[in-house]
Amino acid sequence: MTVTYVIEGSRITGPDSFWTVVGEAVNGPGGYFGRNLDAFADCLGGGMGTPDDGDFVFEWRDHALSARALGHTETARYLERMAARAHESNRGRLREECGCPRRWPPPP
Repeated sequence: MTVTYVIEGSRITGPDSFWTVVGEAVNGPGGYFGRNLDAFADCLGGGMGTPDDGDFVFEWRDHALSARALGHTETARYLERMAARAHESNRGRLREECGCPRRWPPPP
């Protein structure tokens, strides 16, 4: 039987809250289901609260609200904050990624 995890998009105000909302949808209050895209991909592979048979789906309510909160501008701000705290060997890559959302769509 497919397990459905409900993501309440109205609670997502930016990237940080996305991780909280998804973690709680899968694993209850204070639950974890990744704190970055790599960890999220690992969690989607199983073993982090989802059924062993992989039979689960996400129902994303109020997705339009969260889409704005997770859009290019907010993602660039998030990456800029990460770059400020990152080890100096990672700052250049993060700052480069910060610029990518602002250039979307690419010029013709």
